[in-house]
Amino acid sequence: MASALNQYFANPGIGLGCMNLSHAYNVPLAEEEAIQALHAAFDMGYRHFDTATLYGGGKNETLVGKALSSKRNSLFLASKCGMAIGQESGKKEIDGRPETIKAQCEASLRRLQTEFIDLYYLHRLDPNVPIEESVGALGDLVREGKIGAVGLSEVSAKTLGRAQNEHPIAALQTEYSLWSRNAEIAVLDFCRDNGIAFVAFSPLARGFLTNGLRDVSTLEPKDIRNNMPRFNAENYTRNLALLDEYLNVAEAVGCTPAQLALAWVKSKGDHIIPIPGTRLISHMEENLGADPVKLDTATVQRLDAIINQNTVHGPRYSAVQQQEIDTEEFA
Repeated sequence: MASALNQYFANPGIGLGCMNLSHAYNVPLAEEEAIQALHAAFDMGYRHFDTATLYGGGKNETLVGKALSSKRNSLFLASKCGMAIGQESGKKEIDGRPETIKAQCEASLRRLQTEFIDLYYLHRLDPNVPIEESVGALGDLVREGKIGAVGLSEVSAKTLGRAQNEHPIAALQTEYSLWSRNAEIAVLDFCRDNGIAFVAFSPLARGFLTNGLRDVSTLEPKDIRNNMPRFNAENYTRNLALLDEYLNVAEAVGCTPAQLALAWVKSKGDHIIPIPGTRLISHMEENLGADPVKLDTATVQRLDAIINQNTVHGPRYSAVQQQEIDTEEFA
C-alpha cells in the first residue's frame, strides 16, 4: 500500500494541508472564500488533500466535503482521528480507544460526504491506550472498506514498529523542515527502509521559511504560534538572523524562499511528501511551483549548515505541547 501511496503522491509530489483554512492560524476564512480556495487548489493541480477531525472541531472536514465531494474520484483524501475538540470540555482531547476511532471515522465520512477515506491517520498516540489497540481498530476500518490505508502522526520509530506488527502502516505524518529535524533521528530512515510514505507537515516552518513573518507581534491572539517557544520575541529575533544567508541561497537557486524550503524537504528522500498549508491562493500556486525545483548536493549541504537543530533558538513545542507527542527528541 505504501508504494501505491507514493505513486499517487508523485503527481504532483506536494499535497495541500487544509487546516489553515479554519484552524490554528490567523482568523478562519469565511466558508465561501475557503471553498473558492479549495476549488482553485484543485484546478491548479493539487490532488492530495489533508484534513482532520480536530481542525475547527469538524468544520474543516465539512468544508473539504462541500468543496471537493463532486471531485472525489479525482483526488486523494486524507484525514485523522484520535484527537478532537471535546463536546463538553470545548478543549482538545486525545482518545485512541477503538470505539472512539470508529465513531470519529463515521463522523468524518459524513462531513467529508464520502463513503471512503483514502488514508486515515491516528492523529496522536493516546498514552492510555496501547498502540496495537488503536491500530487494530484502524485495521478493522480497512477491512470494512471505510478507509484505504492506515497512517500515524507524530510517533517514534519504536511505536511505528509496534504498530507495523499489528497492521501495515502506509504513511507517517510528522513535522519536518530545515528547523525541525527530529525525524532525522530515526523515523525518516525507518519509513524509507519499510516502504512507508513520510508526509511532512509544516515544511515551511510555520511560515518562518517563507520570509513572510518578520514581526511576531502581528500574530492574531489565538494563533498557535504565540505558544511556541521559537516564536517568542527573543527567540524569533535571533532566528530571523538565520534568514539572511538562506535568502541568498534562494536567490542563487532562482526560486522563492518557500519553494527553497519545499525543495529541501523533497531532496531528503523519494518517500517524502510535503503538505504545506495556506489560506491564500497565491501561496498555493507558489508552493506547487516548488515541485520541479531540484537542488544539487552542495546547495543541500549549505542549507543544512545554515538552519538546523543546533542553530535554531527555542524548542519546537512548549512543555505542555511536548506531552502530546511521541517523537524522538535531540539531547
